[in-house]
This record gives sequence, C-alpha cells and structure tokens, in this order.
Amino acid sequence: MRSRARTPLTRAVAASAVVPLLLLTACGGDEPGLTPPPATTAKATPDAGQDDAAAGTSTGGNPVQDGFNSAGGGTDAASETTTEPEGPKEITIGAAGDLLLHAPVIRNAEANAGGEGYDFTPMFSDVTELLSDNDLTICHMETPVSADNTNLTVPRVLIFNSPHEIVDAVVDAGFDGCDFASNHTWDQGLDGLAETRQVIEDAGLQYAGPVAEEGEAGHYATYEVDDVTVAQLGYTYTIYNSGQPTTDIPPEAPWLGDYLWPVIGAEGIIADAEAARAEGADFVVVSMHWGNEYWTDPTDQQRELAAELLESDAVDLILGTHVHVIQPCEKINDKYVIYGLGNFLSNQSPDTTRGGLRKETQEGMIARFHLVKDPDGTVTSQMEFQPTRVQIDNHVIRLATPEQNAETYDRVVETMDRLGENACDAEPMS
Repeated sequence: MRSRARTPLTRAVAASAVVPLLLLTACGGDEPGLTPPPATTAKATPDAGQDDAAAGTSTGGNPVQDGFNSAGGGTDAASETTTEPEGPKEITIGAAGDLLLHAPVIRNAEANAGGEGYDFTPMFSDVTELLSDNDLTICHMETPVSADNTNLTVPRVLIFNSPHEIVDAVVDAGFDGCDFASNHTWDQGLDGLAETRQVIEDAGLQYAGPVAEEGEAGHYATYEVDDVTVAQLGYTYTIYNSGQPTTDIPPEAPWLGDYLWPVIGAEGIIADAEAARAEGADFVVVSMHWGNEYWTDPTDQQRELAAELLESDAVDLILGTHVHVIQPCEKINDKYVIYGLGNFLSNQSPDTTRGGLRKETQEGMIARFHLVKDPDGTVTSQMEFQPTRVQIDNHVIRLATPEQNAETYDRVVETMDRLGENACDAEPMS
C-alpha cells in the first residue's frame, strides 16, 4: 500500500461545516417498501419500466540489467556493454460488484455459523474458483465493517455496519483487495472508516478509498505480482449518504475531499494516477462509485468522465460500482470501463421489496481484464465476464450460464452491448 504526502485540499471547493444530509436514498433491500426516490440530476433517460431510485515510494518491475560480453583476439580483448531490451508487462485482473450486506444477509451468515459468530463463506462457494483464477482480484466493499461486531446493520435503516467475518470470506473466496469508496463511507463516522480499513488490511487485503487519518491522505492500494505493480485508486460521488453527487466534506476530515470525484474531477484523478505511476505503478486501476441507482444506462456524466480518464496515459481500467444493476462496458483508447458491475452479494430483489426493485438487482458479474503494456508504454486490454445471480433464500452467489439462470445470463450479455455493438468487445466466459 502507498500513502503519499500531500498538501491540504486546494480544489475549487474547500471544506466547510456541512450538516450531513443522510438522505438514506441508497441500498434498500432488506425489507418491503424501501424503493429509493428518483435521482434528479442525471442527463440520461431511464429505461422503460425502471424504478428511478439512486507516504512511500516504490519502483515497479525489475531494473534493467547491464550485460557484459567479452570478446577479443590474442592480448587485445575488448568488452562491450549491452542492455537487455525490456519486454512487455502483463497482468490479469478480476473484479466483482457491490458487497452490500443487508440485515437478512447477516442473519443468514449467523445461521451458517450456528449462532456463534457469522459465516459468509458458503455464499461464495460457487464463484471461488473463478475469483481465484486471476493474477489479482478486487472487491467493492459497499458498507463499513465493524472490528468488534457492534452496532451492526438493522432492518429498515439504511445506515450500515457489517460483521468483520465478511472480510475472512472475501479472503477465502480469492480476493486480494477491496475499495471502500461508497455513499456509505460516513455511515459509522470517522471511527467506522478507520475500523473498516483496519479490518481489511489486518486480513492481508489491500485497501483503496477514503482514509481516516489526515497523514494518510492520498493513500491507494498497491499490488505486486511478479514483476508487475498495479495501483488501485478509489473515488465516490459523496461522503455523506446523499442521493446525488455532492461536494459536501466533513469539516473534521477535510482531506476526504481528495476522494470525491465531484470535487477533484477528472483532472484530479489523472494527477493522482500520474503520481502513482511516478511511484512505480505499471498499471493504474480506478474504482468509481457513480451513476444513478437502478438505471441500466450510464449517465452522460459517467461517460464523459470515463472518456477523459481513459484518453489519458495515466489510467488503464475503470471499475464502476453503486447502481446495483449491471451497466454496459465501453472500450476507449483500447482500455475498458465497466460502468456498473451490479450487485455481487445483497438482499435486493423484487421479492424482498414487494416489487419495489427491479429483478436486475439480483444480478452481478465477475469481470476479467488482461492488460498488456508494451515497452513503449502502449497499453492494450481484453475483457471477458461471467454473469452471476444471488439466490435470495440463502444468499449464495450463483453462476448464470445458458444452462442455469439463463434469463440473467441473457440479460447481462445483452446489457454489455447496450452502447452499440462496436462500443465494447467483451465476451462472456460461458
């Protein structure tokens, strides 16, 4: 992991004493009747029939070695110095969508453990092999995590806190790190933010996203895989649980503005990515919490941000979270953005909300990206994906294939091409 020394936030929006709105618009699904209100700021038009709810440095790679070849005749030996040409850098990165632990998911984990703690591991049993079959795999932790399992999530209240055993299950499932850049960043305040990072890192995972310590501002995750270094940066549209992008920053933690993309914009993210590259990253992955909840189409704002980031040489991949349904992918400058990875684990479905949520809220995916950087710095990539579906009665994440959960499979495959057949060349794994 890396934490860069930074000057205080000097963006266009300075920290001020802002009363938390806590609109609690997001992530309902544990009880009937929790359909969030419509988002009001997106430029995109919702699909017909949708619910409108919403400091260290490191040098990556191996140093170039000088080879000394001796040649000579008689007593006049001469030596020549040659430099080994640097080969391409390659890595395969896996990613999955939101881990959103509603109260029924937590109750099911408690039952799995026989009432003694919580066991989320069975929920990942069908997908562990795919998650483990990458050079590195990244999760999105939607909710805070408690170090001592106190003040946990309760039904009908959209302020979350999850048992720490979820992190053990994440490790067992094959993940190498998680971002926690979410509209639930402030659900448990600054202490909860510190606990979440502590639990994730104590389990041996890398952590990306907002941090509780001012001296750690600018922190991002760093993954070392053989001779390849990957940096992961995480940004959210809000610190407080607002229903739309906001520049509100907790006055006691002004550095959190560094993790708000509405504050720093594409320019700030690119600057952060360039700094990560200067510190040794071969590839930079950006996790973005954005978009309108429950909308299949990305907003104009999402697409504009993605284009700015991927047209730069600093960003190689964008992983989108938040909207709780699959959104399409797009290939820009030979690099991918997946606008929405969907729900990987949650209790959201029409059946748990009396029809208040779309059936797409049970759907997610495992996305896999193969990235190659040539010696001249040119990055090319290929993407494939495996649709998934949450089985609500036991919250097991099931694979969706043409043979099982075929409706989910067909819908996810169709959604990936929603921006046009030439927008994204990703292929399903099954």
